[in-house]
Amino acid sequence: MSVAEFDRSLAKELVIEGGFVNDPDDPGGATNKGVTQAVYDTYRKSVGAGRQSVRLISDDEARAIYKSRYWDLIKGDQLPPGVGFVVLDGGVHSGPGQSVKWLQRALGLTKVDGLVGPETLTAVNAVEDHDSLIAKILDLRRAFLKALKGWKKFGKGWASRLKQVLAIGQAWARGSVGPEVVYDAAGARKALPADAKAAPSAAIADAATGGGLFTGATVLGTLQTAQEQLTPLTSGSPIISNIVAGIVVVSAALVIGGAVYGWWARRRRAELAEALA
Repeated sequence: MSVAEFDRSLAKELVIEGGFVNDPDDPGGATNKGVTQAVYDTYRKSVGAGRQSVRLISDDEARAIYKSRYWDLIKGDQLPPGVGFVVLDGGVHSGPGQSVKWLQRALGLTKVDGLVGPETLTAVNAVEDHDSLIAKILDLRRAFLKALKGWKKFGKGWASRLKQVLAIGQAWARGSVGPEVVYDAAGARKALPADAKAAPSAAIADAATGGGLFTGATVLGTLQTAQEQLTPLTSGSPIISNIVAGIVVVSAALVIGGAVYGWWARRRRAELAEALA
């Protein structure tokens, strides 16, 4: 792939990312042209320059960072047109390793390590339908974004960004020019794995259901046994009888409710694990 592929990808990214922002809810912190202060500090140190605010980043510095920290890491020159841009955008937004994982998962690879090696490149080159591959990458990325705490505030902007990236990527894959991109402040906010939502705990549910091992049959059987054992205490006393009945009903509600919640919590944890893989 020619240098022109990187240049046209960079041109789109600079529009998508916009200028300087420092939203307290953005996990990337102070950012300019899509480059965070932390990334800028690392770059300046690598070239023997002193630290300065990312507000002052030059176009040449931004280009050098995009090329060395993102494009070269994803081996953009060896990815098909459109696919390279999509992986680049994911890398700028969520980290190059995370973006490569979406590519690897979309390819159906067993080894998903976030590094573009011979196996990944061979798999990419074997794909004939790049439109479909791009759609799969972005479906995985969308699931990831929805698993982040920032989705509530930035979700609309992130979804808009994915729509634009899909249109451009698929157009380039078909040899077309593709649409112009529009800056969306919310869409430019970083989406990092560290911002993942906390998975619900099934501990309380397991405590209520004996470690989550109860089934409907065992719950009913246990409650029936308990009621039979308490029945002699109710003889001749309506009050005690009502108390025992109440205990049985409450116990049933706690156990069944705990079982249902435990099922939901374990399912939700699995969904988050899959989205964040």
